[in-house]
Amino acid sequence: MPLIRIDVNQGRSPEELAALSRTIHDAILAEYGIPERDYFHILTEHPQGQIVAQDAGLGFERSSAVVMIQIFTQGGRSQEAKSSLFEAIAGRLADVGIAGEDVFVGYVENSPGDWSFGFGRSQYVTGELAVPRK
Repeated sequence: MPLIRIDVNQGRSPEELAALSRTIHDAILAEYGIPERDYFHILTEHPQGQIVAQDAGLGFERSSAVVMIQIFTQGGRSQEAKSSLFEAIAGRLADVGIAGEDVFVGYVENSPGDWSFGFGRSQYVTGELAVPRK
């Protein structure tokens, strides 16, 4: 069950924002085989100038269309699986008009006990939810 935060600059239509979210979700579905309803996205628009995303010395420039993606998920997937996910996200976003240099992904791992889906309980720990397979 990944939790996805997506940060973008203001200026996209509601349809474009929905397509961004759906496209990222579809990539995760395809690469990780999670259930369709494990769809937890927070999409935030920022005024111009509130997202700073330089090239980190890689020699390219990002545009104002940058999409900053944070993936919070349980640990245990291989680097190969993560790299494949990064490629899938960038490839699918390219299909909706987002340039590769404008796709930034941060990946944060945690454990089953780090999640509560409601009622103040850690459902993976209590057994109310089965811990997802990797």
